[in-house]
Amino acid sequence: MALMLQGTGSSVGKSVLVAGLARALTLRGLRVRPFKPQNMSNNAAVTADGGEIGRAQALQALACRVAPSVHMNPVLLKPQSETGSQIVVQGRVRGSARAREYQALKPGLMPAVLESFARLRAEADIVLVEGAGSASEINLRRGDIANMGFAAATGTRVVIVGDIDRGGVIASLVGTHTVLDDADRGRIAGFIVNRMRGDPSLFADGMAAIAAHTGWAPIGLVPHLDALRALPAEDAADLASLAAARPVSGQVRIAVPLLPMIANFDDLDPLLAEPAVECLLLRPGRPLPGDCDLVILPGSKATIADLASLRSEGWDIDLAAHRRRGGRVLGLCGGYQMLGRTIADPDGIEGPPGTVEGLGLLEIDTVLGGDKRLEAIGGVLLPERTPCSGYEMHLGQSAGADRARPFLRRADGSEEGAVSADGRVAGTYLHGLFAGDAARGVLLRRLGLDPAPRDHAAGVEAALDALAAHLERHLDIDRLLAIAAEAGA
Repeated sequence: MALMLQGTGSSVGKSVLVAGLARALTLRGLRVRPFKPQNMSNNAAVTADGGEIGRAQALQALACRVAPSVHMNPVLLKPQSETGSQIVVQGRVRGSARAREYQALKPGLMPAVLESFARLRAEADIVLVEGAGSASEINLRRGDIANMGFAAATGTRVVIVGDIDRGGVIASLVGTHTVLDDADRGRIAGFIVNRMRGDPSLFADGMAAIAAHTGWAPIGLVPHLDALRALPAEDAADLASLAAARPVSGQVRIAVPLLPMIANFDDLDPLLAEPAVECLLLRPGRPLPGDCDLVILPGSKATIADLASLRSEGWDIDLAAHRRRGGRVLGLCGGYQMLGRTIADPDGIEGPPGTVEGLGLLEIDTVLGGDKRLEAIGGVLLPERTPCSGYEMHLGQSAGADRARPFLRRADGSEEGAVSADGRVAGTYLHGLFAGDAARGVLLRRLGLDPAPRDHAAGVEAALDALAAHLERHLDIDRLLAIAAEAGA
């Protein structure tokens, strides 16, 4: 069986609903697999076989209690600019293309999508498929692999999701019904209205009106759930909204500039969940606060372009002042590269070939190029020798005097990262560093905080269980299973 959730637009909650349904059906004893034919995100995860997929699909795999696989997200687009993306197919980089060029490439990617889908369907009782963007983007229908094109190719039935919290959900759902052609309209069996705040009974007439105008079955009205804050944000806009919703107080202040091509920002989730930490995610136009304890420069899909953006905001000046006051700085992956003296791009991976000046806070130089490193990593933080784990996902190598003071030692004995002579500036290629409770505790103690013990992984598991119970109460899951059984292929 297979069932596809498509949306009236981006960020209507499809990823979270698939994760919640995956956990609910897993708890019912079914073998469940998540699948997203095409995803666009710089928030990626490394699979056991050394590939990469969207982080949302890795969370959905966790909800299914299975290891993530490259086949759960066979096409991943990683934006490198406003108009172009790196193309990852079944976990491996295939190349790069601008948006218009990609439209011509899409039909050629369908065989890989169908192969991956077939592999998952062979090992599961049900595959939960997540669409991308909006089902009503009829201008992109030709050659589509992400929404109705996939549903048509596989005979998968569709349920449409609308977000009432953003307003206009009746028009969004009825409008989707209106613009689709007869064949695609006929693939839709029901609809879900997501993120209801307040009294659900107030929208009973709205649910009836949508059903009357579309003929689709109302599957459920899903109220807002606070427990979702413990789950990783899917994109940078969600991340900023999540931070804005948190209390702005804490014993330790950490500032993170939100750069345009920020990547793997789920690195920050464990810090956002720390009750004694005020983690300030700064949008453009806001200065780095002068009283923060730590500035984190996050990962980036376009290090040189994001470094230019950092300078255009004046954040380099703020960072230099923070450093003069004795403040601490930590660079993660692309942020680590920015902290050095120079970044060279001899092959023009990120743009025209050349070398740019870095922030000069670490005595290292970086050369972009070579094979992309995709690997799960274990080791110990130095000098405490505290166990740590995570993954590397980067192009390029960094070398220089501060590498003589490594940030960590890998399990194979090799050293990684760099630390300044006074120990107050550090950089590492390791993503997922703060997810480990022991490592996070050590890093926070360096800032003068003695955090209460907290199991971050257990918190994510508890949130998935709470989401599953929530959907069992508010969705007709038996109806969804019946719709999935109707699929024609």
